[in-house]
Amino acid sequence: MQQRPKSAEEVERLTRAGAIAAEILDELGASIEPGVSALSLDERAADMLSVRGAVAAFKGYQPSSAHSPFPNSLCVSRNATVVHGVPDFHNEVVQDGDIITLDIGVAYEGMIVDTARTFCVGAVPGEVRELVAVTEGALLEGIAEARAGNRVGDIGAAIEEYVYEHGDYGIIDVLCGHGVGHAVHEEPQVPNFGRPGTGVKLLPGMVVAIEPMINLGKRDVVFDPDGYTVRTKDGTPSAHFEDTVVITEDGPLNVTRLR
Repeated sequence: MQQRPKSAEEVERLTRAGAIAAEILDELGASIEPGVSALSLDERAADMLSVRGAVAAFKGYQPSSAHSPFPNSLCVSRNATVVHGVPDFHNEVVQDGDIITLDIGVAYEGMIVDTARTFCVGAVPGEVRELVAVTEGALLEGIAEARAGNRVGDIGAAIEEYVYEHGDYGIIDVLCGHGVGHAVHEEPQVPNFGRPGTGVKLLPGMVVAIEPMINLGKRDVVFDPDGYTVRTKDGTPSAHFEDTVVITEDGPLNVTRLR
């Protein structure tokens, strides 16, 4: 089913939800240090949502791959965990040299945003820091193509080209970005690879979560039995950045970064 474009009033509500998500990731990211646990980060996220009158969009969400609803407010993914690390199942403790990805969905005033960032902790090896920088750069390249009249393939092609220009990284092909706004996942799917001029046409009012997930090694991943946690098959680190972007007549509007 094609995504229904959001109204101007809905975009205003999305923008407010996005500001909450950005504030939470800014604050949590600044607090990550060796010794911090995944559960403590999740508890802080839940508290910050509550204070702002928002709800965790992921908590209680159950995709077809999972046997039970997601139990936490925040996904915390460490090093070789690509996405969807579950604090209740894997209460990992941050170590010096780790990279930690925080992924949060925020429901506020009837709208949903989705955003993620990877943070470096202490003495992270140079090649891993470069992976993180390239992944964030790829997100920015993809966002730049999220314009009315372009197509989903333009976003994926920009991400793919940028990543391979900077190294022999693995672009995960079994996970992708997606529409968002009224639900956590809406159409269209937004792969991190593609051909320009192909795929769903982007229309004003459409909202997409663009999210490159890039491995230091090969692209292959494995799924934990919990139905959520995804890890690199070769055990190499993976980085993940995501923003919720509104397609407008004036260009892409990133609602999950504070300006």
